Amino acid sequence: MDNPGHLGGSQRGGQRRFTFSSCGFTLLELVISMTLLGLIIVITMGAMGLGSRSAVSGERKMDAQERFRTVFSLLDAQIQSQIPLTYNDEDGQKRYHFSGDGKTLRFLTNYSIWGGQRGFVIVDYTVKADEGGKEVLYAGEQVPGIEGQRSIRLIEAARISFEYFHKEQAEEQGKWLEAVSGDSFIPEKVKVHIVEGAKDLSLVFPVRAGGEMAVVTSTPPGQNLPGKPR
Repeated sequence: MDNPGHLGGSQRGGQRRFTFSSCGFTLLELVISMTLLGLIIVITMGAMGLGSRSAVSGERKMDAQERFRTVFSLLDAQIQSQIPLTYNDEDGQKRYHFSGDGKTLRFLTNYSIWGGQRGFVIVDYTVKADEGGKEVLYAGEQVPGIEGQRSIRLIEAARISFEYFHKEQAEEQGKWLEAVSGDSFIPEKVKVHIVEGAKDLSLVFPVRAGGEMAVVTSTPPGQNLPGKPR
């Protein structure tokens, strides 16, 4: 007769038999768990990397935008502070210290990149192509009568160019010119055209000293500008 009070087994023929239930993981379950854990780690690391790259890209864009704003403020300050002085060329013809084309711009200003409003300097803006196919805007300054020029790299873009607005006294509407030589007038406006990615910007800077040739102060004796004989 079986003993109803036995624990974990039964007794037959003088022998006791016990039964156990398995509560561990099989090899297949362990492999599936490790695979899912690996996928979770990969997805998490990918999301973290994407977030980090987005943050870095956002910082770069902010830095680029801030640099563009700084350069535009500098251009505005120097162009509006342009001085309408003249010099005599090799033929004795009076010319303004203002000349430019699509890739270069040269004039006198009393606002220096490095010195602020401390006397006047010759400023040269030049657009050059770099090895990566971009166009880079450089600015250089030279103090009249002193050799040597300081230069700085300003901004880069897919395309950078200048244009110049002039209106004759007899004209009702003026026109944009690709180049000016300073032989008889200073343009009323300077346009900087910048193309970068999907952005196509045209910024217009007014020239306060624009107009036709008038009575202006020539370069004082002994202060000839380098490369510009009187």
